[in-house]
Amino acid sequence: MTGEKEAPPLRRRGERMRQAVLAATAELLASEGLAATTVSAVARAAGVHETSVYRRWGTRENLIFDALADHSDHALPTPDTGDVHTDLTVLFTALARYLATPAGAALLHLGTVRGEKDLEEGRRSYWSARLERAETLVRRGVERRELPADTDPHLLVEAITSPLLTRVLLTGEPLDETLVPRLVDLVLDGARQRPPLPAG
Repeated sequence: MTGEKEAPPLRRRGERMRQAVLAATAELLASEGLAATTVSAVARAAGVHETSVYRRWGTRENLIFDALADHSDHALPTPDTGDVHTDLTVLFTALARYLATPAGAALLHLGTVRGEKDLEEGRRSYWSARLERAETLVRRGVERRELPADTDPHLLVEAITSPLLTRVLLTGEPLDETLVPRLVDLVLDGARQRPPLPAG
């Protein structure tokens, strides 16, 4: 706040510095938004030198995605219960809860920013890595013969994910606790009941 004396930067290094900066970045995104989450603001909030932040992350975009990746990885499980329905329900329920938080919403709205190459590349890399985890759950279900052998894991995961993103980004409808189980039921029932692909 203007008029207040800023505390001198702390001599944080290594993992302590990284965690302080990532936490400050996630908090600023949630409370102030993308535009206000500058490297200098993050450095002040974390109590570190701005040059230290640039030295480690290089760009503001790298910092933002590293912070959100770290934050969401703590919030999103990778279940392995032995049942594809349960695994997908647990994972996507956690995702829906995360997207309903300020940090989760900030993460999604980063995806709407255009014209910043580093930001767009970071967004694609971020979501590809996390959706791949969900696809792994589907592949396990195929291996256990809970789903047809020709199930497309990528398409199935997109079918569950898309309504969640639609509600956050487009309609503003709530991500209530019944939504994910209903989506998982709908998508898995469709995958199981569709006719097999023709041979050849």
